[in-house]
Amino acid sequence: MSTARRTIRAWCAFLLALGCVATLPGTAHAATYAQIEGTGSTWSELIVQQWISDVDANGMKVVYTGGGSSKGRKDFAQGSTDFAISEIPYQGVDEAGNADTSNGREFAYLPIVAGGTAFTYQLKIGNELVRNLRLSGETIAKIFTNQITNWNDPAIAKDNNGRSFPSLPITPVVRSDGSGTTAQFTSWMDDQYPHLWRPFFGRSGLTSYYPRKGRAVGQAGSDQVMNTIAGFAGNGTIGYVEYSYPVNKDYPVVKVLNKGGYFVEPTQYNVAVALTKARINQDKSSPLYLTQVLDGVYSATDPRAYPLSSYSYMIIPTGSDDPRMSTAKRQTLADLMYYSLCAGQSKAGPYGYSPLPLNLVQAGFQQIARLGQADPDVDLTDRKVTECNNPTFDGKNLAGNKLAQIAPQPAACDKVGAGPCGTATGTNQPSTDEGGAPAGDGGAAAGGDTGGSGGPDGQGGAGSGVDPAAPGGEAPAVLDPETGAVVGGEVGTSAGEALYATPTELAAHRPADTRTFGWLAAAELLALVLLPGLYVAALKRRRAAR
Repeated sequence: MSTARRTIRAWCAFLLALGCVATLPGTAHAATYAQIEGTGSTWSELIVQQWISDVDANGMKVVYTGGGSSKGRKDFAQGSTDFAISEIPYQGVDEAGNADTSNGREFAYLPIVAGGTAFTYQLKIGNELVRNLRLSGETIAKIFTNQITNWNDPAIAKDNNGRSFPSLPITPVVRSDGSGTTAQFTSWMDDQYPHLWRPFFGRSGLTSYYPRKGRAVGQAGSDQVMNTIAGFAGNGTIGYVEYSYPVNKDYPVVKVLNKGGYFVEPTQYNVAVALTKARINQDKSSPLYLTQVLDGVYSATDPRAYPLSSYSYMIIPTGSDDPRMSTAKRQTLADLMYYSLCAGQSKAGPYGYSPLPLNLVQAGFQQIARLGQADPDVDLTDRKVTECNNPTFDGKNLAGNKLAQIAPQPAACDKVGAGPCGTATGTNQPSTDEGGAPAGDGGAAAGGDTGGSGGPDGQGGAGSGVDPAAPGGEAPAVLDPETGAVVGGEVGTSAGEALYATPTELAAHRPADTRTFGWLAAAELLALVLLPGLYVAALKRRRAAR
């Protein structure tokens, strides 16, 4: 074969390969992404980092560094980040009288996930960790305002139906940084126990900076609060974090008394039930559009409701002339949030959060649309709310919340005057007499309280099979509702060896995601076409040389 003929054949193969790439769906109009950066809430950080890991497989680069809600709002206002995450909106002025505003930067609040602020603790009897502690809201407020300072206090014994605890000083672990978790906690105390909170704080209202008095110690970030409590010297400590932190650490949480007369922990079911009582600002002309009013959540009388349930928000830039934003950045932000509001919500429950209901997902879509209004080149096509894989959506009643509807009733031993139950907390499974988590919603057998009663000494009722003071027992698996993969709990592990959630690579959901694979296919096709010819030519040259 002549050199000219081989050259022509090679070019034909190359053009054929390019034609194949051009016909791959979506590559002709492939989205262009650029790295985006954000700071803020550590309450939300575990699920946000998982979402970021998921979308990285699709070419979206997102950097999120936490630092607390106050830092997130300030960084966004100063124009040093592309987005922020916070549990509370801008307050106008902060605790020091400084401005807490966006500094004129146009923005919108976008709900991203629901969850419960949990109270995790280390309390040992002998060398064994208590895993089934119960506290009323008033007792919690007294602990964090220094009116209850020892674990043998009669109020704690009363909450636990007469069970006594060792004489051990209580060490509250609070946030030292400006924290949305602190703001949510203190907002609850200000609403429910003003006679305790306001004298301690010195005025009414919430704060993002918890006052450190008495034995209280401060730590920056939810992870450091959790690590301090679970650490070697943590016996006697108690602190507040989003439920995902003790779930991922396999550490106990307090069952909090609700207005229905039951002690409950913030599983995705109990949070979903509680948040049916949240009021959301639906006035699109209001600067607080989509923000929450939680008075009804605090006082919810449903036996399943967890009182300290709330939402977290992303603060997104909406100005067409925002100096930090480009079409590629807006595209990355839009596609990250579409994933988070849809497929990402199905991971909320297994990670210790609760997925958003339909009305907030719909509103989130409307907020994302403002990115397209700011820049018409942002691709917002082919998005349908009703096609989201979200555990709260009820196909027969889009106004309902399926997760709240199927939430199991608490175990009889969780009722005031009964129990305490003999099963461990912090397992991300509902405490129930109904035989476990509802089928199809991420629950294996729940390991709930099958006996329905527990002795007053907390050693468990008949059939409980778990020592409440044991460091771990054998907690049931927590499964990803999409894949069935284990993402939490304990399966065949020894006590205290928690299984951590691992990033799952995502199947492409947008046509643009085929871009990388299109080029790979082209390269493979070139190899298939060219290599045989080159190999034959090489053989001929070798024979001619002999």
